[in-house]
Amino acid sequence: MYMPHFMDVLQAQKRIRPYLPRTPLHGYPALNELLATEVFVKHENYQPVGAFKVRGGINLISQLSTQERERGVIAASTGNHGQSVSYAARLFGVKSRIVVPEGANPGKVAAMRGMGSEVILHDHSRWNWLGDRGSLWPIASNL
Repeated sequence: MYMPHFMDVLQAQKRIRPYLPRTPLHGYPALNELLATEVFVKHENYQPVGAFKVRGGINLISQLSTQERERGVIAASTGNHGQSVSYAARLFGVKSRIVVPEGANPGKVAAMRGMGSEVILHDHSRWNWLGDRGSLWPIASNL
């Protein structure tokens, strides 16, 4: 397994910077008092999908070759990761399919569809968080 280095982080920052706003930091006096220290809250909810994971989607899809972009991408998620991939796929004009367990958050599913992803509902009784290649492979191989 590849372990990222600091230079990888800096390169990712350069790749995603043109596509996302800086995340604001806000201080809250009541929180400072409660914790007896100065605290700043980083508001990731200001990002386009309301979560930091959008960075990963942009970083990944921005690095795909032309051939990979033409094939499209597939992801398995219950929400934020799927929205991240959907957002980045739309940004770069890449076809995307997101596999979600039946009963996933309807708002997040609607957001993925709204960004152009095909959402595939998958039987949650067979959902395997560790990557059930056996159940997802037929879906992925048809991309």
